[in-house]
Amino acid sequence: MIITRSEQELAQRWPLIMATCIGIVSSSFVLPYYSIGALLTPVTEEFGWSRAQFQAAILFSSGLGALTSPIIGWLNDKYGPRRVALPSMMGLSVGLLAASQIEGELWMLFLAYGMMALLGAGTIPVTWTRAIATSFFKRRGLALGLALTGTGICASVAPHYTVWLTDHYGWRGAYVGLALVPLVLAWPMLYFLFKPLDTHSDSEAAEPDTKAALETGLTLGEAVKGYRFWILLLSILFAYQGFSGIGPNLLPSLTDDGFTREQAASVQSVFGISIIVGRVVVGYLVDRFWAPGVAAFCLAIPAAGAAMLHGSQTFETAALAAFLIGFAAGAELDLMAFLAARYFGLAHYAKIYSILYATLAVCSGTAPMIFASVYDSTGSYDLGYSVAAALFLVSVVLILLLGRYPKEYEGGH
Repeated sequence: MIITRSEQELAQRWPLIMATCIGIVSSSFVLPYYSIGALLTPVTEEFGWSRAQFQAAILFSSGLGALTSPIIGWLNDKYGPRRVALPSMMGLSVGLLAASQIEGELWMLFLAYGMMALLGAGTIPVTWTRAIATSFFKRRGLALGLALTGTGICASVAPHYTVWLTDHYGWRGAYVGLALVPLVLAWPMLYFLFKPLDTHSDSEAAEPDTKAALETGLTLGEAVKGYRFWILLLSILFAYQGFSGIGPNLLPSLTDDGFTREQAASVQSVFGISIIVGRVVVGYLVDRFWAPGVAAFCLAIPAAGAAMLHGSQTFETAALAAFLIGFAAGAELDLMAFLAARYFGLAHYAKIYSILYATLAVCSGTAPMIFASVYDSTGSYDLGYSVAAALFLVSVVLILLLGRYPKEYEGGH
């Protein structure tokens, strides 16, 4: 039996994919984001805060990623992902523990979530996607898809886990339980298995063509002068305003429509499962087909999902809508990493990706609060869902303008 080079690549480096996946589950851009919906009701009821005020915490945990991502990109290029990720996991736990001690002052909530972002800054996607993009070449899309399923796993498990913690130990105990995830689950696995194939790693030496691929690509300055960078950035901007507005507000939106907290958490879990499906399916497809075409399809289907959430729904309708939106949300982060590597090369990947991620982080930080403000003003999330559907369709048009892959970056793929 002949083993192809692509199969050998996956077989040799599967521990890196597994460790990266668990790192993403426990990261500062995922864990606070997918747990906050289950914490909204108990915390706001205790302190008398509005939903928009509480959701504004995401502006600090995700939005600060916009400020830290260029720095994290530089640190990744200089020291490698491993040295960036390990201390940041411990820092994220400190921020989550701080959240368990807040009192009735909003600044304390914002400070705790800001600590999650700053102390856990090295756990943002810049670190994880660089580790995979520089370690896989023949099956980069699939490897990215498999590793980034961590987002979907967290989206599936975190709501149920947080509801269970809150029901048994209160919301303060829930934050303590969440703090254990990066410290007890992720850190040991990263220490033993997270060894990316790059110039800063102690892992196997790179082959000559691998080294050439790692040294080929645009600088950040060259990338921003081209139209493709701005098309990709704007597509991310519009799409993630929709994804990020819906994600943490889905659970409270459904409970408003008469769903129990467990039913709403189950729909949120469908959202998370579909992220996993989207990651793997799209990762497989982009290795074989033109990635912007795949992206356009993936950005069209959540428009239908958002429209389905307008008004009251049955459990089945809400679950189907969540699946459509989650599938696309799962695909988008994978696509952003893949497209950045294919259109701009790997030599300065982390710096270029960090600016694209900064756009995503701004959306992740502002959209939940904007969505919640719509509810506070109108008593409904319907307007937010309608706007999200329109934003997805704008992204479809933009992504198709990227054009053909540059031939000079095909060697490492």
